[in-house]
Amino acid sequence: MDRLESMSILVTAVEAGSLSAAARRLRIPLTTVSRNVSDLEAHLKTRLLNRSSRKLTLTDAGRSYVTACKQILEDVSEAERGASGEYSAPKGNLNITAPIVFGRLHIVPIVAEFLRAYPDIDIRMVLADGVANLLEERVDLAIRIASLPDSSLLAVRVGSIRRVVCGSPAYFAERGIPTKPADVGTHDCVTRDGQSFDNSWPFGAGKSSVTVDIHARFIVNTAEAAIDAAIAGAGITRVLSYQIVDAVRDGRLVVVLEDFEPEPMPVSLVYSAQGLLPLKLRAFIDFAVPRLKAKFSRLTL
Repeated sequence: MDRLESMSILVTAVEAGSLSAAARRLRIPLTTVSRNVSDLEAHLKTRLLNRSSRKLTLTDAGRSYVTACKQILEDVSEAERGASGEYSAPKGNLNITAPIVFGRLHIVPIVAEFLRAYPDIDIRMVLADGVANLLEERVDLAIRIASLPDSSLLAVRVGSIRRVVCGSPAYFAERGIPTKPADVGTHDCVTRDGQSFDNSWPFGAGKSSVTVDIHARFIVNTAEAAIDAAIAGAGITRVLSYQIVDAVRDGRLVVVLEDFEPEPMPVSLVYSAQGLLPLKLRAFIDFAVPRLKAKFSRLTL
């Protein structure tokens, strides 16, 4: 049994939620995954997983063992990166995550440019609006649009984004322009399914903050769909300012209630502070930060 390989397969199975999901993620037969986990249990003489047809859960022994496995695998990976020269030259694999729309519009072009400049670096980028755990998911760098809690992570701020209310000129010509937050309650609203503000929108900040109940006449599941619906006159919507720059400049959307917006959200590049910073990561940060700052200077509504 290759102990490290079995550990890696076990960790992947736990992260994926099932043995079959791990097999798909690793692109190996399910029997191989099952055998490696069973071999570990036989070697340790204890059960690590409780298996069912739908999911697996860790036993108490399995929980502590998987935590140790993750640290061991990270230590081995760190040693291999050092031995391969990752700390002496920008090279190797870089894992990045970013919000879906922001990543597609603004990070993908920077990555493409970076890859041309650094032929010895390969990048895997996951676009997702959820917050990734950098250590557990082995992510080197995350682009975050949010105020950051105190943590062991380091962050480089590259700009800020407003949460804006907007609608089409035709809609406002028919229904009138809201001039205070309370007016929003009389308008048709386009919202995103699953957001924390499905039924009400917050305005202002600090002691002047208020929350207004809204009528969600049209609920969609992406920001792009909400924007398209607002352009088509279905109602007003609340989105992030960078998502509608072109539509505002083209006159397809109008931003309202600007004096009542919540505090802008910072945009940061976030990475782990543990250990020596690999040159591949330092190279990307140095490359991306000035370009993102320049982008934000052009994203002002």
